[in-house]
Amino acid sequence: MKVGIVGMPNAGKSSLFNALTKAGAEAANYPFTTIDPNVAVVPVRDRRLDQLAALTGATDIRYDTIDFHDIAGLVAGAHKGEGLGNKFLANIRETDAIVHVVRAHHDENVIHSEGRVDPLGDIEIIETELIMADLEQAERRHERVVRAARGGDKAAIAEEAWLRELIAALQEGRPARSVPPPEEAPNAQRDLGSLTAKPVLFVANVDEGETEVPPEIVAHAAAQDAVAVAVSSRLEAELSELDDDEAAAMREELGLHDSGLDRVVAGAFSLLHLITFFTVGDHIAQAWHLRDGLTVWHAAGEIHTDIQKGFVRAEVIGWEELLEAGGYAGARERGTLRLEGRDYVMRDGDVITVKHTG
Repeated sequence: MKVGIVGMPNAGKSSLFNALTKAGAEAANYPFTTIDPNVAVVPVRDRRLDQLAALTGATDIRYDTIDFHDIAGLVAGAHKGEGLGNKFLANIRETDAIVHVVRAHHDENVIHSEGRVDPLGDIEIIETELIMADLEQAERRHERVVRAARGGDKAAIAEEAWLRELIAALQEGRPARSVPPPEEAPNAQRDLGSLTAKPVLFVANVDEGETEVPPEIVAHAAAQDAVAVAVSSRLEAELSELDDDEAAAMREELGLHDSGLDRVVAGAFSLLHLITFFTVGDHIAQAWHLRDGLTVWHAAGEIHTDIQKGFVRAEVIGWEELLEAGGYAGARERGTLRLEGRDYVMRDGDVITVKHTG
């Protein structure tokens, strides 16, 4: 999963990214890893996996991960190439979701590129640039699709009608996610490469000690069918330099009950409507993600394509049931370890063992 961190210059996105990266250097077993100067691979920590590993004695704990990309700061006119606009927009297209960092703190030592602290104004600048970039992209795509539609291609006809509706929505300032693609052309959104179709997590970069998202950002996120969390990027960057005990003590002193980084990671993971399933053996306990609604056969493919090809059946049990039974032997005695065929629809927290040929 690739998630792009975006925001106005000095919004705090680089501080947040640095906190994600530096915190990883201190993590055990499956660390955050910097691939290059602007990408960090961050584990999605899951207490369920920790408990399952403790139950089975697995020493190799492998969390699911998210790739966070620190994308260049945006300025007004980016869709016309202002600043690093073209690079900024191209980098966003490569991501699956967006973390939009919005300045909501009042540190006078941090200069605002627009000379004021106005969270909704900042959001509007970025959203306008993304919408304008999508509008140009949609208009170019429409010109190509019209020719195919005139030839009678049913999918092209459906896409052409959708593009007309999409262009009208973008001209009104509405994002592409507000116009779902037609059933006759389900890949239309993907083929367009729309920026405003991507799910968004708003991160309000608040003053140190604050934990609440400003109400205006909450309202805006709700209207966009998006998620919002509050984080002090500066504080998280400072805490990431400390060891776990020191960081926990400072959080307690500040009255913070959880890690802002954990909120960002969990929020980003939830954007794509994924569920988590587990494989747990004697040595390795691993978390995997899967789109909600898919089957155990699809889950087998996440583990390995050869396992999916040779799929016979799967042993399935909920993570809580496995803990309550005290392990696989107890689950078999209780009859809670089930055999399922390839059409079984996976549930969040399922623990599976796939039986396969080859």
